[in-house]
Amino acid sequence: MARYIGPKSKIARKFREAIYGPDKYLNKKNYPPGQHGQSKKRAKMSEYAVQLLEKQKAKYTYGILERQFAKIFDRASRAKGITGENLLKLIEARLDNVVYRMGIAQSRSAARQLVSHRHITVNGSVVNIPSYTLKAGDVIAVREKSKSLEVITNSVSGNANRFSWIEFDSASLSGKFLNYPEREQIPENIREQLIVELYSK
Repeated sequence: MARYIGPKSKIARKFREAIYGPDKYLNKKNYPPGQHGQSKKRAKMSEYAVQLLEKQKAKYTYGILERQFAKIFDRASRAKGITGENLLKLIEARLDNVVYRMGIAQSRSAARQLVSHRHITVNGSVVNIPSYTLKAGDVIAVREKSKSLEVITNSVSGNANRFSWIEFDSASLSGKFLNYPEREQIPENIREQLIVELYSK
């Protein structure tokens, strides 16, 4: 899967879920896109198809490519604990995701762009790799030269930190990744066990 830059409502309708946030088109047409999307005689999906769909939903939600996703899963499977939960914890620890969670960007794709364009620092050094995995205690901040960017100030002004595993100070535009979140702290509706079953085949 290449980086998706097409209509987001189309993808939300595919999964019948607002994975990119509130979506008025999904509310109007809560069925898959395409000429057969509204048909009541759609074939029952196989177990494999259900598992594959769940993996695709996770990839679209977090904006991760197939090779990256497979590498993260490999790390999760080798770590102690429940593989599915480890998978989501590692994804949540990506720099682009934490920038989004802090409210510095209004979407994960916007966060990825801020990181790629060298607007974000980790422990005082510029990091331009969106997939960079943070460790507990890492300090994430907006680069001094970038603090006046309208896209950042607008995003921060409309957001409040809602995640206990992240600290963020809107005045200094800096925060800290405190620890990996527990599964119940991750709001995304992803059935990670289906993804584990898919990779276990």
